[in-house]
Amino acid sequence: MATAASDAALDCKRPALEESVLPALLEMRGIVKTYGAVCANRSVDLDVREGCVVGLLGENGSGKSTLMKVLFGMIRPDSGRILFQGRALAGHSPREAIAAGIGMIHQHFTLVEAMTVTENVMLGWAAAGAVLKPAEIAARIEATSRTYGLAVDPHAIVATLSFGLRQRVEIVKAILRGAKLLILDEPTSNLSPPEVAGLLGVIRRLREERHSVIFISHKLAEVIEICDEVVVLRDGAVSGRTPIAEATREGLARMMVERDLSAPVTRSARAPGQAVLAVEGLTRRDASGATRLSEIGFTVQAGEILAVAGVDGNGQADLLDTLAGILPAHSGRILLDGRDITRMSVRRRLAAGLAYIPIDRGGTSLVPGMTIADNLAMRDFDRPPLARGPLLDPGAMRARANERIAAFDIRAPHGDVQARTLSGGNQQKIVLAREIGRKPRLLLAFQPTWGLDPGAARFVIDQLLLLRDEGGAILYVSAELEEVLTLGDRIAVLSNGRLSSPEPRAEVDVTRIGLMMAGAA
Repeated sequence: MATAASDAALDCKRPALEESVLPALLEMRGIVKTYGAVCANRSVDLDVREGCVVGLLGENGSGKSTLMKVLFGMIRPDSGRILFQGRALAGHSPREAIAAGIGMIHQHFTLVEAMTVTENVMLGWAAAGAVLKPAEIAARIEATSRTYGLAVDPHAIVATLSFGLRQRVEIVKAILRGAKLLILDEPTSNLSPPEVAGLLGVIRRLREERHSVIFISHKLAEVIEICDEVVVLRDGAVSGRTPIAEATREGLARMMVERDLSAPVTRSARAPGQAVLAVEGLTRRDASGATRLSEIGFTVQAGEILAVAGVDGNGQADLLDTLAGILPAHSGRILLDGRDITRMSVRRRLAAGLAYIPIDRGGTSLVPGMTIADNLAMRDFDRPPLARGPLLDPGAMRARANERIAAFDIRAPHGDVQARTLSGGNQQKIVLAREIGRKPRLLLAFQPTWGLDPGAARFVIDQLLLLRDEGGAILYVSAELEEVLTLGDRIAVLSNGRLSSPEPRAEVDVTRIGLMMAGAA
């Protein structure tokens, strides 16, 4: 493998080009960005050649997002230079980056859901003209969709589209604006297996049309499948570069985290105990009267993980928020250790032994303006050891924070740091430390590894299995089929608000599960 000491960019070669070296599209040299005492990027070099897919990997907080924000003009580096298509970019804005031919598709899409695809494409696009011509733009969308195999309906309302189709709309927008380089940030995080396969096919077609892609992902199998070369960041610096032909999952993981993650996940064989959670005929409707959950029934036993696969938008958030008491159930019952908690408050459910890891860490799980110590204390700040009578004990809160920071590898110097200053992955670790650290009777986990690097994700998986082995009951909901199959003692699929009958993991048909997630079975 090539290392960080390599100064020259690795040549990316495609058989169709008769092994000729592809021209340079992007050159980033010596990029430095600091935030106070924290150096987010340490003299980073990054090269992307025309018609290449470059994987950008790294742990949470390794500097990937900072580097891409520098490239896209969202933040300015302290030093370094950027050449794109031979022209210098300096002090540029995102609008200028787009005009230069750089498109960035964020993990959270920037579409207006109430508008059509065509209206979203026209929004803020000068080329749409002072007098809008939606029919003409729709025709251009259809033509671009055919060229790149995107299958986008220009007349569809965005709110009706799946995450996979919304992502394709973002790609169409970028292409129509002239993007030669697309930055894809965790592009498969909310996609079903068929949608992932479709996206990878789109990327191959983009490469054939001489577009380049920076593919940011924690999913090493996908990186190896689609990328031409990989650049790995660690602690803000390039820790390695390798052509994909020389890459392995184990080698990439080692460059990212400096430890071996190749050992298989170990599961103890154990018979589950009595039902901790029993759900009977659970039905929920939204404010418009549409059914979000339909007659759902299942149990989760002590010492068991029930893993529910499903693509976001099929009722996952409704199910977990209803079980946690955040949303009301319209019919049905929820029993925790035989006790009916259907009408209980959130606080009483927590006291009864329930814990919840929502996916929305920024809006539900954390208070970003509070410190790490305060966020970790939110569940039990009113009792010892964090309180002495009616008064908080700041020393005890700091001691717990420092203990959890070390135990969960939260990248922060101490507990007095505000949560908002941390990366998304480190914010998620605060939530994990708080909820798993309580050793609950029942843990509701909604994609708890979302946004985490392989080392952190493996840590989370090991912690969940440890809780299971200690007799905890876990309801694990995720769009990551590989994790569902790894963790679940029994496995079910939630699609269109309906839950399939849970099956033992040894009896699961993976192909059928993938089709069910996509609503095709």
